[in-house]
Amino acid sequence: MRQKHCAGINIIFFAIFLLLVLGITGPALAQQVITQKPADDKASSQFGGPNSVSATLKQDVKKKRALIKDDFLERALAPYFDFKKRIRKNYGLAFSFDYNALLQIATESLGEKTAATGVVRFYGKWDLIGRASGNTGSFVYKVENRHSLGTDISPNELGSEIGYAGLTATTFGDTGWELTNFFWEQRLFDERFIIAGGVVDTTDYVNVYSMSSPWTDFNNLAFLNDPTIPTPSQGLGAAALVLVTRNLYVLGGFADTNGDPTDPWESVNTFFDQAEYFTHIELGWISSFQSRYRDNVHITAWYADKRKEPDVPKGWGLAFSFNRRLAERWEPFVRAGYADDGGALWDKNISVGLGYYTQEESGLIALGLSWGEPSEENFGEGLKDQYTAEIFYRIQILQNVTVTPDIQLLVDPALNPEEDVIAVFGIRGRVTL
Repeated sequence: MRQKHCAGINIIFFAIFLLLVLGITGPALAQQVITQKPADDKASSQFGGPNSVSATLKQDVKKKRALIKDDFLERALAPYFDFKKRIRKNYGLAFSFDYNALLQIATESLGEKTAATGVVRFYGKWDLIGRASGNTGSFVYKVENRHSLGTDISPNELGSEIGYAGLTATTFGDTGWELTNFFWEQRLFDERFIIAGGVVDTTDYVNVYSMSSPWTDFNNLAFLNDPTIPTPSQGLGAAALVLVTRNLYVLGGFADTNGDPTDPWESVNTFFDQAEYFTHIELGWISSFQSRYRDNVHITAWYADKRKEPDVPKGWGLAFSFNRRLAERWEPFVRAGYADDGGALWDKNISVGLGYYTQEESGLIALGLSWGEPSEENFGEGLKDQYTAEIFYRIQILQNVTVTPDIQLLVDPALNPEEDVIAVFGIRGRVTL
């Protein structure tokens, strides 16, 4: 009963957060809508980061500078893409699907060395109300199938096999069918206030930056959302974004810590019956609305309720993130996180890196370096700190085909003290239609 009472406080806190922010900023937002002129100052309708459905759909239709120009293939697919454009223009429905595959091979291991997974995703966004006004209400969905590609383990499991206290890959598991997005998104005040509720993926918007998509950017969790943040699996939740001024935003929300995308109906039950939530709030500065994720400084605070069934203690944490695009090509980043229990994989993490965009932003070369302190609650006491390095090169082979070779160096893997350095070689491919 006490746990449900605490969980209810989280929901009340979120509601109060929305009311306070709207009460304080509502008049200013309305005035901005009245006086706003330049289109460049308008907020993007994209709510989540690079991993979200909205962002993925925009990238899918963007004209890319490919390494190989195949006129025959482009002509063959043109009727299909023209059909998608008509559907979006006439009915407000944007949809797509992709196939992703990842192979990782480790040089040393306590068990398996090779892991491979394929993921097919069907996703879309249907603007159902307010299309003419810009205060659009949209239904967002994403269905996935994650399956093995002939190996005994998936890349999501490789870290534990080789003795690394972390994840060498995140979304590439062997879990079958999943419902990872199924929510309503409402935009108001000329898209300066956005709220979403339903089956959400917190990694779409918690502590994100321009290189935080596991489908197109880094593989290791140290350079994605952060191992010090115990983001739950997809389940029921809600989040809201308020663009207070041209350069300042506030984002907050909560989600079920027991969400299970492989069993959506059970996730509904856990949301109400177990009532254990992950709550977050973020304050950030951006250079402009259009450059929200490539020029971003923010601080994220989170709190996780105690989870009774898996016996995970409550906890809280803070994260900091900075990234800035320079000369339209270079993008350095600095990220850090701290966790006090809550099920986080690491207690502390500092990551720095640099990205260089090629092929007019279609390609990307990026390097990340990380120091991490594994969680004693999760992995035991007396473990050494870990050092992680990752470099990848995303190559736009064709308009709809990318290939990303990747190398990770895991120094002093905490759960494999016999090894000083383990290398993980990876190759990832993505096809979009």
